[in-house]
Amino acid sequence: MSIKPKYIEHIGIAVRNLEESIAYYENVFGLSCYAIEEVADQKVKTAFFKVGQTKIELLESTDPNGPIGKFIEKKGEGVHHLAFAVDDIEQKLTELDQKGIQLIDQEPRNGAEGLSIAFLHPKSTHGVLTEICEDKQNK
Repeated sequence: MSIKPKYIEHIGIAVRNLEESIAYYENVFGLSCYAIEEVADQKVKTAFFKVGQTKIELLESTDPNGPIGKFIEKKGEGVHHLAFAVDDIEQKLTELDQKGIQLIDQEPRNGAEGLSIAFLHPKSTHGVLTEICEDKQNK
């Protein structure tokens, strides 16, 4: 059985400065930032743009020792993760675990925009930090 995502939920991009990055996407691409949110337990501040059905999530670290701070320290700014929308995230995590995929999150946790999220380790996903997410609020 395959996981079969519904669509690409968002592409997460690590940035040093959220305000400068927002200005870039607004001024160069004519996009409009529709939400800025801090996710304190992930030590990140996010900004969202929509392109068609897919979102771009800009991620600025609020703590140099947080995941985005460490990512930027090692790799610099750039694409951080790819997120797929799924139904029944708990079942998908079980299926992924059974397929031998290394899970960063054994159970879903709360993410930006009220999504339930879980990350898959890049060592199991050909180098791409992969997120699966489910919008349980709007079902």
